[in-house]
Amino acid sequence: MASRPLFATARDGTSLFVQDWGTGKPVLLLAAWTFNSSVWGSQIVALNAKGYRCVAPDRRGHGRSDLPATGYDLDTLTDDVAAVIEQRDLRDLTVVAHSMGSIEAVNYLARHGSERVARLVLVAPTTPFIVQSEDNPDAVPRAMVDAQNAAIAQDFPKWMGENEAPFFMSDTPEATRAWIREMMLSVPLPVALACRKTISSADLRAAARAIDRPTLIVHGDKDASAPLELTGAKTARLIKGSRLAVYQGAPHALPLTHNARLMADLLAFMDS
Repeated sequence: MASRPLFATARDGTSLFVQDWGTGKPVLLLAAWTFNSSVWGSQIVALNAKGYRCVAPDRRGHGRSDLPATGYDLDTLTDDVAAVIEQRDLRDLTVVAHSMGSIEAVNYLARHGSERVARLVLVAPTTPFIVQSEDNPDAVPRAMVDAQNAAIAQDFPKWMGENEAPFFMSDTPEATRAWIREMMLSVPLPVALACRKTISSADLRAAARAIDRPTLIVHGDKDASAPLELTGAKTARLIKGSRLAVYQGAPHALPLTHNARLMADLLAFMDS
């Protein structure tokens, strides 16, 4: 098999690092806020063993991708995903998106269409619209979002320490926690804050209603970062025919804390 390029090129010339492993039907893995493609390692190995090709990009400003000053708005991030899909000529694609990756995935379908996508898996999504507004009253108040962002801007490591416990399970190893802390802190703070602004401003209710592909939504009922009733449950009601799998007692970091169950559900969904 010929070697595959390590990078895709965004419309503005930004180089996007891409892990691309295996052969077979493709799976695109989109990471959470301040995570990079390395977080999908266990899933990549498991999916390769089942005969799937795994493509996992680093979002701009993350991991081994370029660090431009701009482009952290939703449409540019979505077009970055499209560049990866098109330059790798991915078709009959399963898109698996965790947390922030969900807004890129849902917006991709609205912005670029579903021709290349066969199915969608949203893991602890932040869709459809996480911030309170007049027509979205049961959501997170803007003042709370602003206060969180101010705390992150003042002392990101301190904020992480204060919010770490509910992100994982109590038995999540310290080595795993340290790995994720290091990954998150490797993202420059202006980039991290710009991405949080994008998450909070993303209103994808209309985009979710228009999705015409089989969709699996996986969410923990103890998710403190993206509470089930505000995100996954709402998204499931908007996407016609979608299936919501609720993991009892599970937090936000499902690819790390519930990998075995997540992989079983993912493989069953892709094989159905």
